[in-house]
Amino acid sequence: MPIFDWLRNSDIWLNDYLLPLGWKLLGVVVLWIVGNSFIKLCHRLLEARMQASTIDGTLTHYMKSGVQISLRIMLIIAILSVLGIETTSLAALVAAIGIAIGAAWAGLLSNFAAGVFLIILRPFAIGHSICAAGISGIVREIGLFITIVDTFDNVRTYIGNSKLFTDNIINYSCNDYRRIDIKYTLPHELSLSEVCAQIEQQLRQIENVLTQPNIEIEPVGINANSIILAIRPYAKTAHYWQVYVDSLKAMATLAAQHHWPIPATRTIVENDNKGRA
Repeated sequence: MPIFDWLRNSDIWLNDYLLPLGWKLLGVVVLWIVGNSFIKLCHRLLEARMQASTIDGTLTHYMKSGVQISLRIMLIIAILSVLGIETTSLAALVAAIGIAIGAAWAGLLSNFAAGVFLIILRPFAIGHSICAAGISGIVREIGLFITIVDTFDNVRTYIGNSKLFTDNIINYSCNDYRRIDIKYTLPHELSLSEVCAQIEQQLRQIENVLTQPNIEIEPVGINANSIILAIRPYAKTAHYWQVYVDSLKAMATLAAQHHWPIPATRTIVENDNKGRA
C-alpha cells in the first residue's frame, strides 16, 4: 500500500529533507534577528558619531541611509547563502547593474560627488550671498545634486553642484565687513585736499559707515581735464547696499551744494592721412 511505503520512507524524508530545511529556516530566522539588531546598533552608533561631529545634517542623513541600505543588502545575500541559493551570480549581476547605472548617470554622479564636497568643505552656507556659475544671489538650499539660489531680483535658480564646484565661488557674506568703491571725477580747478576733506566729513555722517577701517579717499587716475578719485568707505556686510546707496546720494548732494562743475569731455581727432600728399 502507498501509505505503508510512505511510512517506511518517512525516516528518509525526515532526515534528508525536513530536518535540513528546518535547520536552514531556523538559521535564517536567527540570522535575520541578529542581523537587524546589528544594523540598528550600527545606525545608532553612526548617528551618535555624526551628531557629535560638525558634519552637515544633509550629509549625515544620506550617509546613514547609505550604510543602512548596504548592510541590508549584505544581510539578504547572507540569508540566501544559508538557504543554499547561489549568490555569486547575484553579486555579479548587482555589480553589473551598478556599473551600467553609473555610466548612464555619470553627470548625476558628478553632481553628487560635488555636493558631498560642498557640504564637507562648506565654501558657503544657507543664507549666504554668493556669485558662482554666472549666478548671483542668496543660497536657499544645498542639496547633494543641486544648490538652490534666489537671485537678487527674486528669481529661484537651480544650479548643478558639479558646475558650481568647478567654478570660482565668491562669498559676499563670509567676512564681517566690506569696502564700498565709488569713483568721482574731480576737475583740476578744485582743491584736491579741500574736496577730500569735505567728502570724508559727509560720508562720516552716513549711518553704519565704519570708523575702522578708516574711510579711504585717494586719486587713482589723472588726465588732461580731471583727477579720478577713489572713495572707499567700509560697512558691515549686512549694511553694504544701504551704505553704498547713501554714499552715492551724499556725493550727489555734496556736488550740488558746492556747485562742483562736471569735467568737460575732450574729443581728440587724429589725422589718418599720414604719408599722403
